[in-house]
Amino acid sequence: MTSLKHRIPVKLRHNWKLVALCVAFLAACWGVFGSGTIRPYVTSAQAAEAGTVVTNLTGTKDLFDASVAHDVKITFTDAAYEDMLSEYFKDGEKEYVEADLTVDGTRIPSVGVRLKGNSTLMGLTWKGQSRQRGGPAGGGGGRRPEGLPEGFQPPEGFQPPEGFQPPGDGQAQNARGGGPGGFGAQLKGEEPENLPWLISFDEFVEGRRYQGHSQVAVRPASTGSTAMLNEALGIALVGASGEPTQRSTYSSFTVNGRSSAPRLLVEYLDEGYAEGLGDGVLYKSLASGTFTYKGEDQTQYTTDFKQINKVGGKDLQPVIDLVKWVNEASGAEFTEGLPDRLDVESFARYLVLQNLMVNFDDMAGPGKNYYLWYDLDTKKFKVITWDLNLAFSGNAESGVHDTIGMGFGRGRPQQTGQPPQNAAPPGGDGQERQGGGMMRMGHPLKEKFLADATFKKVYEEQYRALYTDLLGDGTATGLVDRLVAAYKLNEQVDPAKIEEEAKTLRTFLRTRTETLGADKVIGGA
Repeated sequence: MTSLKHRIPVKLRHNWKLVALCVAFLAACWGVFGSGTIRPYVTSAQAAEAGTVVTNLTGTKDLFDASVAHDVKITFTDAAYEDMLSEYFKDGEKEYVEADLTVDGTRIPSVGVRLKGNSTLMGLTWKGQSRQRGGPAGGGGGRRPEGLPEGFQPPEGFQPPEGFQPPGDGQAQNARGGGPGGFGAQLKGEEPENLPWLISFDEFVEGRRYQGHSQVAVRPASTGSTAMLNEALGIALVGASGEPTQRSTYSSFTVNGRSSAPRLLVEYLDEGYAEGLGDGVLYKSLASGTFTYKGEDQTQYTTDFKQINKVGGKDLQPVIDLVKWVNEASGAEFTEGLPDRLDVESFARYLVLQNLMVNFDDMAGPGKNYYLWYDLDTKKFKVITWDLNLAFSGNAESGVHDTIGMGFGRGRPQQTGQPPQNAAPPGGDGQERQGGGMMRMGHPLKEKFLADATFKKVYEEQYRALYTDLLGDGTATGLVDRLVAAYKLNEQVDPAKIEEEAKTLRTFLRTRTETLGADKVIGGA
């Protein structure tokens, strides 16, 4: 199979929406004036404007129905795979490979598949080499400290704490043994069935979706957490809180005939996802970006945010306005004006969830993992949780007001006083070195929110409510049980492994429940 990337000129590929519009118009004309009959492949949707769904494949099962077994098979040529890995190891580019996909018996030809992740791929080796570590596999000598994801630039002169190892590299973490499928994942290019993948249904066939999705992520199979149970639980907990979340499910997974243990499939925040949120614009924060005002030229923000939907109809201006205001507003202005720009209670729940799940790689973490949803009716933003592969992997005894950072110490309390205007930790990118073996990042919106007395009360109110709903009443533990049952429905199950991971996670939740229950914010002492 020859990749279309080698046959389609770059300009044409970059302007595929315009091309799709022209094709749709010509097809409509032929349907009216020509003698042929036009039939959709499975189901047909409108084909009236660029970005509109042309084909929506229905499949045989709801992809995210966790009550049934699923099966995903990917097939591509060895040559295309070699080219993809060569490109990635040479300069870090994650190129798509054209592949055939079968989902629950439905064959879908010419999908795009590529590697997905930053920190997840840090341990990837191929032919004895490790691109991220700058030399022979396991040999060290990388271009940045171990455990820091791609896109992260540490402060000048930064050295990781003595003895520091990223989660998953064999260092125990309080109640959790080993690490989740992020830092330290043992992945090999020779084992494509274990790699993290992003499947794109419309990379090579414009306007095609599968059950409304243009993309679906396949999480990695790593030595630290084969089932990615921590991420599945995090996704489920966010949903149980009432905040926007992703859907996920387990599925058997095969690449070129090579099978792995059941893999976690995760809904991607794509155009279809944005449509489900309502009338608004979805923006993704990029790992290479900052939350710094750079003027009104939108091209200056291409490394900071990516617009997901309504491209061409809307732009980055709402985000630029928010960034400028957050960085320049005085304390009083911030208190008074934030509710006009942000769903304050939703944001408080977002922050509570990151702390409750001990997720250091949130909007203030090294991966800058979050999305911004801008509601066109209310003209307000909402922060959406994204990428929970490092949830439940830190210190289970962290407190309500503790900073969740990279490392294994409890962390210091979050700031209680208003930070200086335009405050930025050392490094100019929200990065800060802490005591106790901690390395944390920062985010102006999060920092100023938690430092504001008014919004701190909102945060504490939401913490009490979510603690009761998610931990105090056993909801989280019940979700673990259901996830284990869903995992066991699929082929290639290792019952002992999943039960071991579930036991470790239940221990973490028990410690977390006891720790937070004793906090004066929760207990009222």
